[in-house]
Amino acid sequence: MSATASPPPSLEARIRGLLPALSPAQALVAQEVLRDPAGVASSTIGELATRCGTSLPSVTRFCLALGLAGYAELRLALAAESGRSSTSWERGTGAEVGPDDSLDEVLQTLLRADTRALEDTVAELDVRALGEAVRELSDARRIDLYAVGGSASVAEDLRLRLHRIGRGANCWSDVHTALASSALLGAGDVAVGISHTGETNEVLEPLGRARRQGAKTVAITNYPRSPLARAADIVLVTAARDVTFRTGGLAGRHAQMIVLDALYLGVAQRDYPLATQAFDLTADAVAGHRTPHR
Repeated sequence: MSATASPPPSLEARIRGLLPALSPAQALVAQEVLRDPAGVASSTIGELATRCGTSLPSVTRFCLALGLAGYAELRLALAAESGRSSTSWERGTGAEVGPDDSLDEVLQTLLRADTRALEDTVAELDVRALGEAVRELSDARRIDLYAVGGSASVAEDLRLRLHRIGRGANCWSDVHTALASSALLGAGDVAVGISHTGETNEVLEPLGRARRQGAKTVAITNYPRSPLARAADIVLVTAARDVTFRTGGLAGRHAQMIVLDALYLGVAQRDYPLATQAFDLTADAVAGHRTPHR
């Protein structure tokens, strides 16, 4: 069976993911690229540096931070996305909700944001790192999941899914219990930290302790240069863009969920007969608590 091709990676998603880690000069370049991608694509490096009030080396360093060879490659990448005008980058991605928008417009904004988050996450996800995380989880003696707030709900969902296929895991949203649990981890164990910003101390602290104890650590975050990403052995990056009044909102949760779903299904595939048997047994156990439709 042939695999369905992923959508092309979004340059905008990559830029937004790097923004918090860029220097002030590089951030000025990033903001100008996001504001007017078509204008940047048609500008020389000197013209862009002048518009941003920065230097030629800063523009070059911004390109290198994106993983590009230089400014010429940035212009080519922007030209490849020429179908996406500056208006669609800003508004078509579903980032802004204005005070006069109708509820229908708000719904369309949310739909665009969530759809784009899923597409960009799949396009940008490091499949090699995903495979490594699947193997570690599948072979783990013990699994700890650390998350708070909205991320805790998706972590708990992963815990329940793993439990359905016979893979026990602990989900900790309180920093005290998370730290106590991480102190007991070691070689052969896996700790997973989930944080949209990658800056949540309640997730960073137990993940860091788990790593010092010898456990393999996995980070799931929207920002590849965040402290959480630096603290982990394996990093899985989402690509959600925040919507007005909705920082780290459902677009971020949906992006996290598709990564966690891929982890869960990958683990199930690794021991398919056991997962199938466990799933059937647990489904049968709760079957009597469903009211048949008449």
